[in-house]
Amino acid sequence: MPILTLGISFRRAPIELLERLSFADDDLAKAYRHALDQDGLTEAVILSTCNRVEITASVSSYHAGFLALKRVLTETHGVGADDLAEPLYSHWERDAADHLFAVAAGLDSMIIGETQIHAQVRDALRKATREEASGPVLTGLFHAAGRAGRRARAETSLGVAPDAFVALGADLAAEELGPLEGRRVAVVGAGQMAAIAAKHLRGRGVGDIRVLNRSAEHARVLAARTDAQPSGLDELPAALASADLVVSATGATGMVIDADAIRTALDRRRTPLVLLDLAVPRDVDPDVAGLDGVRLIDIGMIQNRLATHAEETADDIARAHAIVHEEVRRWVVRRRSDALAPLIRAVRRRGDEAATAELDRYAARLAGLTPDEREAVESLALGIVAKLLHDPIVALKERTEPGSDGAHAKLLAELLGIGIDQDAE
Repeated sequence: MPILTLGISFRRAPIELLERLSFADDDLAKAYRHALDQDGLTEAVILSTCNRVEITASVSSYHAGFLALKRVLTETHGVGADDLAEPLYSHWERDAADHLFAVAAGLDSMIIGETQIHAQVRDALRKATREEASGPVLTGLFHAAGRAGRRARAETSLGVAPDAFVALGADLAAEELGPLEGRRVAVVGAGQMAAIAAKHLRGRGVGDIRVLNRSAEHARVLAARTDAQPSGLDELPAALASADLVVSATGATGMVIDADAIRTALDRRRTPLVLLDLAVPRDVDPDVAGLDGVRLIDIGMIQNRLATHAEETADDIARAHAIVHEEVRRWVVRRRSDALAPLIRAVRRRGDEAATAELDRYAARLAGLTPDEREAVESLALGIVAKLLHDPIVALKERTEPGSDGAHAKLLAELLGIGIDQDAE
């Protein structure tokens, strides 16, 4: 069945809409059940990150699939269809592969080459498999996308700075605080982004770092790795009152730091407080930005500050795009070959049968040949047939597109008189 991707990303969607459509892990089981209940949809993988929310699916047709996936996005989050009209994008079959492979290679990220997305693409397939929502079509697609991502990182210098996004946020914080050396820092969360933030800030020479998390064990693990002190979220008020910089990067679906908590902390502070919110959905109530003595930096602000990559990365970006193109082409050929395999085998068998029949018809004339001569004639006859069939088979693979109802395959089977149950999508 054909493949369709539907979603929104940081390129056209405001951060507020990305937050509303974001899928937490607890949302996935229900979302996948809803998706697989849709008519015309047989497989689905949800990719939900800070920068994008999209669903890739195996569908019966473009129109049916588009409507089904749009229903999943809107109905699972109570978002109106009109809210999606402007930022929504769709990619069909080969374009869907182009898009996913570029995403896995870090070419469609706010920071070109960022490495988190490759793991997120892999994790999205794992979660879909756990919910029995992925099958052979999407599993093959996502594995191929993973290969493209690995090649892009192995064969170019992209992705050598995985903390680039956090680094830019830290730069913005330094503009407010001055040098970060010796500053007291609180990191709220203990996941991947929080770990990158703690490691990066430690490298910049900050002073005391306190890691706060709902899970005390997770806080201890991250604190041990970054020479920090672990705490539970119950110590958040004290951290807000004492830290110079608070970095929040949890996976919570609601606000972790609200305006009332900040107001209470400000009563106990004598210096400004800088909040760096790296979470989607946001951890920090945006209303705190209006409070005196508070500077809030969120993902939207970081996005606005992203500069064009330096010219020296242009060659690597071009090479990464070339790798994506190569891997998409490999996937397309393999996909079409799998779909056309029964017919191709039948065509080749028909050619071999025709050559063998002609050899048998001339058996009496060939009787005087030595065994080696006889083998040479048979090889020549079979080789001529194989060569004649090669170009039509290649053309068949190139022209067979999903949604074409296998028109070229059916015509070839009809012309050769081959009766085969061929389902070349």
